Amino acid sequence: MIVRTWHGCVPRAYEAGFAEYLERTGVQHSRSTKGNLGAFVRQEVQGEWMHFFLATYWVDLAAVKAFAGDNYHVAVTYPDDEQFELLSDPYVFQHEVSEISPL
Repeated sequence: MIVRTWHGCVPRAYEAGFAEYLERTGVQHSRSTKGNLGAFVRQEVQGEWMHFFLATYWVDLAAVKAFAGDNYHVAVTYPDDEQFELLSDPYVFQHEVSEISPL
C-alpha cells in the first residue's frame, strides 16, 4: 500500500472556503481514481495560517500514477488554488506501508 502525503496552508480568513474547496478537488479527485483506498484531511492552526495535511491511500504506485501522472512526486494543482492564497509544498511524498486495518 502507498500513502501519499501533501501539505499546504492558507491565511485563516480562507480556511473554511479552502476546506470545502479541497474536499471538492483533491479529495474527490483522488477518491474517484481507481485504486484509491481513502483520503483523510487534518487541519492545524499556526499563527495566522491554517495548515492542511492530506493523506491519500493507494493500492500501489500504478494507482498513484493514474491520479498524479508520471511526474507523481509533484503536487497536483487545481485552477482556483491561487484564489485562496494557497502556499503548497511543490512536492509530495509516497510512503510504502504495510496494510492498515481498518482503513
